[in-house]
Amino acid sequence: MSIDRTRSSLELLLNISRELASSLDLHTVLERVLVLSTRHVGAERASLIVLGDDGKAADAAIITDGRLHPHTVDQMEGLVTTGLAGWALRHRQTIHVPDTSRDERWERREDDRAERTGAKSAICVPLKAQEDIVGVLTLVHPQPGFFTREHVELEQAIADIAGIAVRNAQLYQSNQEARQRYHELFEDSIDPIVLTGWNGVIQEANRQMGRFTETPVEELIGRNIADLHEVQWDRVGPGFRNLRGGQTVTYESQVHLGTLPARPVQVNVRLVAAGENSALQWLLRDISERKELDSLREDLAAMIYHDLRSPLANIQSSLDILDSMLPPAERDELEPIFQIALRSADRMHRLISSLLDINRLEAGQPISNKKPVDPKALLEEAAEAVRAAVQGKRQQLTLEVPEALPTVLADGDMLRRVLINLLENASKFTPPQGSLTAGARAENGRLVMWVDDTGPGIPEEAREVVFQKFSRLQATGSPKGMGLGLAFCRLAVEAHGGRIWVEDRPVAGSRFIFYLPAGAGEPDTTDTNSRNG
Repeated sequence: MSIDRTRSSLELLLNISRELASSLDLHTVLERVLVLSTRHVGAERASLIVLGDDGKAADAAIITDGRLHPHTVDQMEGLVTTGLAGWALRHRQTIHVPDTSRDERWERREDDRAERTGAKSAICVPLKAQEDIVGVLTLVHPQPGFFTREHVELEQAIADIAGIAVRNAQLYQSNQEARQRYHELFEDSIDPIVLTGWNGVIQEANRQMGRFTETPVEELIGRNIADLHEVQWDRVGPGFRNLRGGQTVTYESQVHLGTLPARPVQVNVRLVAAGENSALQWLLRDISERKELDSLREDLAAMIYHDLRSPLANIQSSLDILDSMLPPAERDELEPIFQIALRSADRMHRLISSLLDINRLEAGQPISNKKPVDPKALLEEAAEAVRAAVQGKRQQLTLEVPEALPTVLADGDMLRRVLINLLENASKFTPPQGSLTAGARAENGRLVMWVDDTGPGIPEEAREVVFQKFSRLQATGSPKGMGLGLAFCRLAVEAHGGRIWVEDRPVAGSRFIFYLPAGAGEPDTTDTNSRNG
């Protein structure tokens, strides 16, 4: 090739590159590729199929007799697997067919049989963007042998440029669609949302934020986020440093805009893409009702403590006094009745104490009355508390406790109630004449305790749910309850720096396991997924 022709070809490709790069609209790029290809190669007709991420036809266009026919994907989608286009896509290669009547790869439609329309010359080129195939271009001329090697090389060069242009247009379109979806979600959100820059200045606010603050959206634009609510700088970091790594930060605050009374909100702030730049998304969730419920819960806890716990203590004391006053002649007959009443009162006392503990622990109050506790004594006391219920179902309860166990710094009454809850739960789900086992061992500076049963077991998908408040297994025939016992167990164990979980026993039933740090009782950060019982 001469220097002049080389220079001419380079100038042509440069002009084509500029023209294709001047638009990011996929349809426009597609049409320009077709027009430029037919113009510079001299094709009589041409087609271009653009592929989606699934490898199927996402868009297509045809040029015939100088006329452009866009949006022909329905007509062309079958060609990605058949004919020249299908072969070029499968083999990722350019095809030059001098005579279509002699090449089996040419798809002979009823309206395009050689005896009717004559033989043709064709070029089929896959469009590549780096290693990805983004489309396929087919050029046809009614004269066999029309296309030369130079035509093929030129079209291959055009296709290389076109592949990048198509990919850029696809990415732009995808970004625009994502931005449109985000904008719709942004405006339709039931929660107030604003977008700010890294300087904290509000760039956008949704309609709900305007309603929530009783301020027109346009008046919110340009204000600082700190004017809207009390930013917890210790959480977001100086200059929002903690958010630059993509971290989502959540905290509670108050909206204090204008003359409106301050309202409690939960703030969720994270980094989001906003066009070509990034922005901080501040979602403010009104938690006024939750705060009112928290207040009611505290009032209920106070009521439980003062109106139930104190009278119950009087009942227990009275029963103890009456029990001691029984005449010897009547003791054998009345003692069982007194024991039932005492056990029932004790169970009510445990339930009330657990409800109060749930309230305190959820509020983040630490355990203040820790003392050295003997694990063996705890197990024996818990076993004695459930013995009557176990014997009533003719179940066998076995304790596996070695002689030497480390003490733990703990609230002994709280841990005793944890063990009683686990044993009562095990007895409840174990059929009559079944067996229960409770035990403890020292392991790697920790005290490990467990309760086994021979019940139906717990499905894997429910093993986290059972520790949530008011959750109950829905299996047919399952005993009913409030769903608070295991929730209390988790809160109590974790407040002592431990972990609790449930797993299958090797034979049948479930094993509830928890561990506590021996001695100091500091929180443990070991991954629960790496532990076994």
